[in-house]
Amino acid sequence: MPPETLTPERILEATEEVLRRYGPAKATVVDVARALGVSHGSVYRHFRTKAALREAVTARWLDRTSQELSVIVTAEGPAPERLDRWLTALFEAKRHKAGDDPELFATYMTLIGESGGVVERHVTDLESQLTSIIEAGVSQGDFHTPSPATTARAVFDATGRFHDPCYAPEWSRPEITTDFEAVRDLVLRGLRTDA
Repeated sequence: MPPETLTPERILEATEEVLRRYGPAKATVVDVARALGVSHGSVYRHFRTKAALREAVTARWLDRTSQELSVIVTAEGPAPERLDRWLTALFEAKRHKAGDDPELFATYMTLIGESGGVVERHVTDLESQLTSIIEAGVSQGDFHTPSPATTARAVFDATGRFHDPCYAPEWSRPEITTDFEAVRDLVLRGLRTDA
């Protein structure tokens, strides 16, 4: 049986496992290569530096959330319902990432600190998704705002406690869902044309 072709995706999967096993301080490109059964030079053919590899694995991790949310953005239906679902899904996705695998979440928090550009692109993408929903709400006559993009940034900032990883320790508190629902409902009421 011929060996599997070495692809960037396989390298990123292996990198994630190596990071989970060793943590960001001890994980090396050699460890990734060993996990794949290839030389470290083969890894470097796909990712020129260790920093590029770490940035790519961080982008992949953040992109999973963006992809899940984009389904809500492009779905049919009233914008207020989609905004409600989008905000709820963002909170749940971030909370699950922090709670389901705390070691990997801590690893990614370290990597995110090293990958500022990746985080900026992620935030820009999320704000763009919000802008699309708010623009749809204005078109449908459900929302009123002179600038959907500015409003999207404001909504993103207003809900930061429920998606910004610096607040992750709060996400396991029993009252956090009630707190989230109160903020989400306030945001939705504030955007309504009949408010």
